Amino acid sequence: MINDLVSDSLTRIRNASMRKLEVANLLHSKMVEAIVRILQEKGYIDSYNVVDGTNNKKTINVVLKYTDKGDRVINEVTRVSKPGRRVYKPSNEIKTFKNGYGTIIVSTSKGVLPNDEAFKLGVGGEVLCTIW
Repeated sequence: MINDLVSDSLTRIRNASMRKLEVANLLHSKMVEAIVRILQEKGYIDSYNVVDGTNNKKTINVVLKYTDKGDRVINEVTRVSKPGRRVYKPSNEIKTFKNGYGTIIVSTSKGVLPNDEAFKLGVGGEVLCTIW
């Protein structure tokens, strides 16, 4: 049984990327789907689709993205806020990450947003993960 689907999903994406696999299979939740949607919008993954599995359990198939030389696009994925230690930041502290090359994914009152959108809306929230 998996207690933290977000951490599990980020680990599966990281491991598949390091092994240069084409697809990573994730367990479905609304939070994981929102994070994967942001990863696609920011260009870290090619695409994803939600598949109905057995026993009414959905999975998300994530097609990973690589450069023309075969290098991985996702260099590092880090889970920040964990079930045992939640991390919250105001909007002015999530403006940039890695000088604009990275993305912070934040769970706000307006939904799950990347750091640039959260800063524009002036909302802070729980910092779910960082990616670059």
